[in-house]
Amino acid sequence: MGDPKYSRRTLLAAIGVVIATATGVATYVSSPSTATERQIATADRVQATGAAKPTIRFERVYSAARHREVTLAFYVPTGPNPRGLPMSILLHGLHGDARHAAVGNLAEVLTAAVAKGSVPAFGFVAVDGGDNYWHENVPGDDPMTMLLDEVPRWLKERGYGEPFAVTGVSMGGFGSLLYARRRAERGDPIAAAAAISPGLITTWPEMAKRKAFKNEGEWASLDPLRHPKSTGPTALGVWIGDRDRFIEGTRRYMREVRPEVGVVKGGGHDDGLYRKVTPDVVQFLAKYAKKAV
Repeated sequence: MGDPKYSRRTLLAAIGVVIATATGVATYVSSPSTATERQIATADRVQATGAAKPTIRFERVYSAARHREVTLAFYVPTGPNPRGLPMSILLHGLHGDARHAAVGNLAEVLTAAVAKGSVPAFGFVAVDGGDNYWHENVPGDDPMTMLLDEVPRWLKERGYGEPFAVTGVSMGGFGSLLYARRRAERGDPIAAAAAISPGLITTWPEMAKRKAFKNEGEWASLDPLRHPKSTGPTALGVWIGDRDRFIEGTRRYMREVRPEVGVVKGGGHDDGLYRKVTPDVVQFLAKYAKKAV
């Protein structure tokens, strides 16, 4: 994995499963060819020698709600027993996917904090959601139903705990607030929602460029800015950069909602900002992970 000529995708395709050992040495074993529903791949993020490393696993699963196979990704701290581990759903941004959902150094910050004992162990689960702001824009492709009905089952089948929180970035920040709303509407509110640089757009012409909603009315029916109290008792955390293109909508949302944590930091809509806020995000979620254990 140290040879820069080879990408992670190339290595995974060539060697199959990667198992991270407690000493930080990666053991590679070939994965058998399979025609079953799931294909499992595991990878660890390379850090400085001796540093705590997250365990990252990828699987392919079939989503009936989306009518396609999707990648299911787990980002968990190495060391703690994963059985029953509380999990936050992690929603990627526009043109993103589950493999790249842990923006900045989110997984590493979580793992380091767990290793130090400063937060209880919990993990993140991400899944491919497409580019339609986590709702059914295309008939038969319903990522929100996947999150609500399929992800909990997939977690249970693998021995993880129930989703106690949702975390989202950009389009995923919009999606995290929509998910929290849907859970509240079901009478089963999620404990916490963390929205990082949420894609809260203030005008229809700007949102229409993304082709994620059939019309302005549909967008208005789902837009968190138009439904600020819809998340019910869910604790909210919102982080954004002062030069982010979504700053106007996010400031408005924070004024309306008065989230438990509302932070504006110097920065834009980019990895630099995400790295600044991930420690705060982990600490915010950790409070509710402790209650979920």
